[in-house]
Amino acid sequence: MNVMRTAILLAGLTALFLGVGYAIGGPTGVVVALIFSLGMNAFSYWNSDKMVLRMHGARQVDRATSPDFYDMIARLSQNAGLPMPKIYIMDNPQPNAFATGRNPENAAVAATTGLLSSLNYDEIEGVMAHELAHIRNRDTLIMTITATIAGAISMLGNFAFFFGGRDRNSGLGPIATIAMIILAPLAAMLVQMAISRTREYSADRAGAEICGKPMALASALNRISGAAHRIENDTAEANPATAHMFIINPLSGARMDNLFSTHPATENRIAALQRIAQEFGQAATTSSSRNSQGPWSGTEPRQKGPWG
Repeated sequence: MNVMRTAILLAGLTALFLGVGYAIGGPTGVVVALIFSLGMNAFSYWNSDKMVLRMHGARQVDRATSPDFYDMIARLSQNAGLPMPKIYIMDNPQPNAFATGRNPENAAVAATTGLLSSLNYDEIEGVMAHELAHIRNRDTLIMTITATIAGAISMLGNFAFFFGGRDRNSGLGPIATIAMIILAPLAAMLVQMAISRTREYSADRAGAEICGKPMALASALNRISGAAHRIENDTAEANPATAHMFIINPLSGARMDNLFSTHPATENRIAALQRIAQEFGQAATTSSSRNSQGPWSGTEPRQKGPWG
């Protein structure tokens, strides 16, 4: 169901992009928009992972520099049936993580120092299993394409708004053209957010299966969500287009489960993980795992994680 929904949303986003091209230049505009889109997607396919990691100041680590974290990722990757991804750490106090890469053979996972210092071992394991699930589901490629097309729509809309150049024979009247130029970027943003939220639910389930501890992931989401309200992520605020990549929205502001959120509500994700735990025959309560401190409401002192 999630795969079909994602395909429908991607098709709608592509149609919207071609519609903007038609509004600007008629049939010729559609061709130009298509070529432009293919060029941007080709560039993103090969370079988006490097760009995102550079934006967030991520540094690559290996078994020599971070043996425990490396071994965790290696074991989870084996559970997921994935090749070993590159591992990065971001010097950022907000607990968070993301995955990137065009395919499982060229993938990377990145975690903040805040995540490694404030969550317990099993919670970190749940978070990284979620990110590996994104890689296995090829969500990293889907979200790259989505972000690229959405960005291209906004660029075309801005170009048309400031420079004009619409083909009078395109079939759209002046009012319809103006409406398309203004509303298309907003619609693209909404579709991008809807795709992102759909993939988060799928990655939560797959991540729970990879680590075998749904409630450890639920506890991690609770802790990270509480911290995101209090601890600002400067690099994410400077690069808001990357917010959808993180396991929890790193930006300040509302986190309601609506059209304007890049992520589902944390409460809804935890409820879904509780149902998954019951399917696994586990108690749908906070994980009593190694070093566990229970859910973090955001008002309690931060606890030291296994690598704090």
